[in-house]
Amino acid sequence: MPQRITVSAEQAGRLVAEQFPQWAALPVTAVENAGWDNWTFHLGDDMLLRLPSAEEYALAVEKEHRWLPELAPSLPLPIPVPLAKGGPGAGYPFAWSVYRWIDGTPATFESVVDPIRFAEDLADFVAALQSIDASEGPQPGKHNWFRGATLWTYEAQAHSALDELRGHIDDALAREIWTQALEAQWDGVDVWFHGDLAPGNLLLTDGQLSAVIDFGTCGVGDPGCDLAIAWTLLSAAGRDAFRKRLAVDDATWSRGRGWALWKTLVSCANSLDEDDAEAVNARRVLAEILTEQR
Repeated sequence: MPQRITVSAEQAGRLVAEQFPQWAALPVTAVENAGWDNWTFHLGDDMLLRLPSAEEYALAVEKEHRWLPELAPSLPLPIPVPLAKGGPGAGYPFAWSVYRWIDGTPATFESVVDPIRFAEDLADFVAALQSIDASEGPQPGKHNWFRGATLWTYEAQAHSALDELRGHIDDALAREIWTQALEAQWDGVDVWFHGDLAPGNLLLTDGQLSAVIDFGTCGVGDPGCDLAIAWTLLSAAGRDAFRKRLAVDDATWSRGRGWALWKTLVSCANSLDEDDAEAVNARRVLAEILTEQR
């Protein structure tokens, strides 16, 4: 686990004043539920600051500034495009970014108004992203926790979680799904992927998909990782619509299910005795994955 640092609104304000004096008079306030990889702050009414919370997360800053301005014009929904890049200062050690604020509320299973339309809109976004020339894009690596690479990267972690969950879930079925995912072959053709199509990174307006944010794990490679959202957020009917819209073959679908299973197994193993919303949702997702396989 990366060694995270703490950043206060006051410290973020000093960074802005030192490096972007034109914005020094704007208030800096923390964003609620801002995620893990970055400390996020409102800058005035229509901008935000993203300050990586650890050295590993800071690796994405250069990539985001290089690629997001090129990706945005080809996508059917708004994505973050950097306005400015800051550097170390005010006791903060990493590069950081200023973005335009994008309105919307994070998606949840309950807040999506029309599950089929949502799934199709998301599929259209993924298809548009995959259609962009990937020949010079960033390959999987530490900058994105090896999204777009092989699931074998997480083999030990998945089996450790399965061992923890033995007796609590149908671990034989879960192992079968995991093995199928590992064995499903990728054709080796690089395409762009987001890398973390999680509910918190999909914004809704009036219950409809309106923006996709947080491209810190984006890159080019195997697109299977972007299919995990089919199980972590979509309904069964939405999942079918998502797959049909994208015309996903069996092997890629199996790898996508493997990405969803890995993440969910780890979440369930880490929350065996908990009943908060995150733990309950992880168990719901695992049930979806196992039920579909049955």
